[in-house]
Amino acid sequence: LFNSLNTLTNLVYQDQEKAAQFIQQLSRVYRYLLEVQQEELVTLEEEVQFANNYLGLQKLRFGDSLQFSLNYSSKMALVPPLTLQLLLENAIKHNVISSESPLIIEVMEKEDMLEVQNSLKRKINFGEESTGVGLQNINARLAYFNSQLQIVETNENFVVKVPLLKTNEYANPNNRR
Repeated sequence: LFNSLNTLTNLVYQDQEKAAQFIQQLSRVYRYLLEVQQEELVTLEEEVQFANNYLGLQKLRFGDSLQFSLNYSSKMALVPPLTLQLLLENAIKHNVISSESPLIIEVMEKEDMLEVQNSLKRKINFGEESTGVGLQNINARLAYFNSQLQIVETNENFVVKVPLLKTNEYANPNNRR
């Protein structure tokens, strides 16, 4: 929120049209946060629309130093709410983002998984290691549905695969553990 307000403050003086667009996207982001806070699952379509708004805000903040693509087809598949936001926020938080070293994020559906891949250019945090709380949080929510993340890290990329849950599997609460 504070990063967004700082970005907005700068935009108001530089480009009023962009500032208005930013306010609209910011309102959509926070409306979604309020709407899904009590939900166990949301459709992939809802989650990707939210992610697109969230990344739009970040794009205004970082410009061409942040590049992303969102490709999916299973609109009715289900995921825990804010899963994408946590993964995108982690990518932004833990990687260098600059014109010399742009952060590239790809979100794509592969089989029954949503794959979130980002270029890996870790920030030097002067002794601060990542605690992994965001990934643990997502895994805890997925565990409720007998599922878990798959994480693959190479020298060039960090990839998190999120299982897509099917509507009919979770329509009956007796199907859960």
